[in-house]
Amino acid sequence: MSVVPSSLLPASAVPAFRGRIGRDVRSGHYAVPHRYRLHVAPSSPGCLSIALAHGLLGLDGTLPLTVLPDTPDAPDGGYAALRPLYEASAHLYDGPASAPVLSDGWTGRIVTTHVPDILRDLALRFRGDGPDLLPEEHRAEIDAVAELCGRSVNRAAQRAGELGLDDEAAHHEPLGVLFAALGSLEERLARHPYVLGDAPTLADVHVWVTLVQLDTVHRWHLDAAAMDRVAAHPALWAYAQRLAALPEFARHLDIDAVLRRHRSHCRGREAAGAGIRIVDWSAAPR
Repeated sequence: MSVVPSSLLPASAVPAFRGRIGRDVRSGHYAVPHRYRLHVAPSSPGCLSIALAHGLLGLDGTLPLTVLPDTPDAPDGGYAALRPLYEASAHLYDGPASAPVLSDGWTGRIVTTHVPDILRDLALRFRGDGPDLLPEEHRAEIDAVAELCGRSVNRAAQRAGELGLDDEAAHHEPLGVLFAALGSLEERLARHPYVLGDAPTLADVHVWVTLVQLDTVHRWHLDAAAMDRVAAHPALWAYAQRLAALPEFARHLDIDAVLRRHRSHCRGREAAGAGIRIVDWSAAPR
């Protein structure tokens, strides 16, 4: 995995709520069919990851999913529909009622808003007869892939766009991190159909959602030369296209919604690479 310069590391976001689903009744929150509900806006990458894991595990019948509008509808950047849950969960809560949320129907309160914890609990506590998305022997590697995607792809691409081309040295540092990360993933996918071998895991959730972001959002901030180098990873993008053809991956993917959400808050400079798209995501089945 690539080493990320400290200048590219994002500030830590503290989740508003961070409960966990335990193994049994002693934990307070434990996996029971129809007790919990997920609230997601799949136009955001974290919510899309959760919706994707939910679909791969086949949880429609036991853990209902509420899909929120692609852009928040409250003045504070949150969702009006989630405000009662937030206010019931914290006295005088005055922050935004943002997604995702895993709520508890028995108490009417929020269990957690933390994306990594929700993904782990879906895979470990709600799995049922679904695939093993978090096999024990690969957990450290899945965490490393998640870090690679978050810091060496998403953050590096964002940082390169923020710097623009005015400072060549500064601009090239995050691009170098980005290309090294894509090269690492290319090597993996040249050997296997999925990131960790022959079956999908949460590593594929992280990588595929990251590729969606890179090809639809970050491309607006990278110049044509950078996007040409991003595209020069044939195994990686063939993998993205192949998974996009699977109903579990395509179900909650709405590229227009992703772009609407991006444009609602993006104030960055759009560079020459904006017109380049590597994958035709609109061809994915519904």
